[in-house]
Amino acid sequence: MHALVSLHDAVFRQVERAGNWLLPLAARFVFASTLLLYFWNSGLTKLGGGFTGLFSPSIGAYSQIFPKQLEAAGYDVSQFGLFHKLVVLAGTYAEFILPLMIVIGLLTRLAALGMIGFVIVQSLTDIYGHGATDDKTLGALFDRFPDAVILDQRLFWVFLLAVLVVKGAGALSVDALLRHRIEPAMA
Repeated sequence: MHALVSLHDAVFRQVERAGNWLLPLAARFVFASTLLLYFWNSGLTKLGGGFTGLFSPSIGAYSQIFPKQLEAAGYDVSQFGLFHKLVVLAGTYAEFILPLMIVIGLLTRLAALGMIGFVIVQSLTDIYGHGATDDKTLGALFDRFPDAVILDQRLFWVFLLAVLVVKGAGALSVDALLRHRIEPAMA
């Protein structure tokens, strides 16, 4: 029995060591393959036309981020102030910049933390702004149905991002390259 426990410990010590670089890389791969284009496509729907669209959000941006306020304003974006425009632009830029930072592994912990905040705000906007409170969309934790968009699906997203907050980007990342360049200079 002692030999079996020793073998188990030896094997899983190696698995744990490999997990320090494999888990962050796998988390970034899963993010890139499942969520990168989701967020980028969502960001694209918020941009206005042409180059100036980078600074002039579409009405769709306001309808996604401030749905009740836009309806109350009669869908007239000119009724919105600078604050609303800045929030819409920040949310739009975040959908492009934060996912890219995660995929390439640049300031990954901060980018993943930012994405967790983004997903929470996105979920609250869906619930309170868009009224997504039906059982199929909102879902419930600890039920037998694992397919609700908000509580089930986004909990997985947040868990994936939390792995990156805790573990960082791993060895194959811009963070690792920068760390290796900075460490010898500091010595």
